[in-house]
Amino acid sequence: MTMADSRIAELIALYSASDASAAQLLCDHHDPAAVAHRIVAADLTFRDISYGELRRESEHFAGALKTLGIGPGDRVATLMGKSREFLIALMAIWRLGAVHVPLFTAFAPPAIALRMDGSGAKAVVCDGSQRSKLAPGDAITADPNWQVITTGEADAASLPFAALTEGADPVTEPAAMGGDAPLIHIYTSGTTGNPKGVVVPIRALASFHAYGEFGFDLQEGDVFWCAADPGWAYGLYYAIITSFQMGVPSILLEGGFVPEIALAVLEQQGVTNFAAAPTVYRALRSAGLPAPDGLKLRCASSAGEPLTPEVNQWAEQFLSVTVHDHYGQTEAGMLINNHHHPAVKRPVRPGSMGHAMPGWSLAVLEEERDEVAPPDTLGRVAIDLPASPLAWFAGYEGDADRTAEKFSADGRWYISGDTASCDADGYFHFSARDDDIIIMAGYRIGPFEVESTLATHPAVAESAVIAVPDEVRGEVIEAYVVLSDGHEASAELEEEIRQWVKTHYAAHAYPRKVHFAEALPKTPSGKIQRFVLKQRRRAELAAEAQ
Repeated sequence: MTMADSRIAELIALYSASDASAAQLLCDHHDPAAVAHRIVAADLTFRDISYGELRRESEHFAGALKTLGIGPGDRVATLMGKSREFLIALMAIWRLGAVHVPLFTAFAPPAIALRMDGSGAKAVVCDGSQRSKLAPGDAITADPNWQVITTGEADAASLPFAALTEGADPVTEPAAMGGDAPLIHIYTSGTTGNPKGVVVPIRALASFHAYGEFGFDLQEGDVFWCAADPGWAYGLYYAIITSFQMGVPSILLEGGFVPEIALAVLEQQGVTNFAAAPTVYRALRSAGLPAPDGLKLRCASSAGEPLTPEVNQWAEQFLSVTVHDHYGQTEAGMLINNHHHPAVKRPVRPGSMGHAMPGWSLAVLEEERDEVAPPDTLGRVAIDLPASPLAWFAGYEGDADRTAEKFSADGRWYISGDTASCDADGYFHFSARDDDIIIMAGYRIGPFEVESTLATHPAVAESAVIAVPDEVRGEVIEAYVVLSDGHEASAELEEEIRQWVKTHYAAHAYPRKVHFAEALPKTPSGKIQRFVLKQRRRAELAAEAQ
């Protein structure tokens, strides 16, 4: 048994125990004086919350929730930015054995109502700035089935966070629900249909912890900053939970992303371990700011969408580190990584998202049958469940049909819905979601390869590639391009970009048309929605045909 295998077994035993307590595992066992999180404001002032403070304040807020009838298994949502109150609310929910329902602050009332009603939430804790989204209207009934607690000014239909917390008797004994008990009720982003409910058990924390160790290589002395929003899986699982698990001081930056502020935080706070979506790195690159002198970064990671090669061409000069691409899903956590931990670290190969994390076994399956495809063949990314002791996903809440779509008939494979290839050395190379693959004149073309090439053109800030129906070839490639500052759309530039792909990627896989766009449609978590572009383009073509 390798060191990694032994460690995975230890983590599974810890988080699967029959008396596992989320609050104890994530908060109470830490040194009370140790800093849990540092909340940094837009003006770069900051305030720390220690584990001792987090324990005391969450005990009182747990008491407040208890007086409202919240108990083990009940769903409690948060509609909050990155703040001290958010951390307190989160830990209080888990202290009671209740289940957290994350709501992204950019959601409109219909998206909020869908998640609140779907989860059966009994309460929602919101920032004052978010209160209006919970008011009765087209999406929310006049008498909703949940109670509202706000950190802002309370009204007749809400309760005040601060006053409730101060006046409540503390819950000093954290609930010990066991590893199979639910911890989080989260919804997928729903880019190809209604969001699907995923219930995350306490034992899934073993996988999150493993990623903190093997993926991030978090260690004593680190200052950690995962810039992802905790309204989504990566931000919640890793910016918050893994930080609690590993006990390293972690940064939470209030407000939206601004390149100048982000660089100042990296430098002034002495961040050593940084994680963000590729869009964050690209924004830093496009900002044209001078490289800071005082960076202490030793690890940089990326997740949420594929990492295009030009990011590292910039990062190695500007940040003095190589950004490691990582891959995972809401339904599993992180699965394939360019790991930072020396025990499992391998050389980074441009364009590869790395190899399977300890505790997981993955393969690329043939398109039409559940058999492992030969090396370097595009196919379906799948988890080999019997060989993956960290696996925890059992299915979508109340959705047997879509659950069945995710598993092979014999139950061996979890089908991710992503397309990739795996080389002879075990490196995975992402291509696309299954429904994004382009089949042109018999060629199977992954949009990511074309987009990676487009990203190297100096005029291209961002791009998305889609398939468009063609009578001769079946499908052809078209590209949507957002231009970098200083470049203007023209027929000459369109032809230059088309030729760029021909000469830098493949002669057959170039976009037959380039559409210049101000912006690309994205999910609230920043993932490009190719299906929106497909629908738009097909509607345009249908109108032209008429």
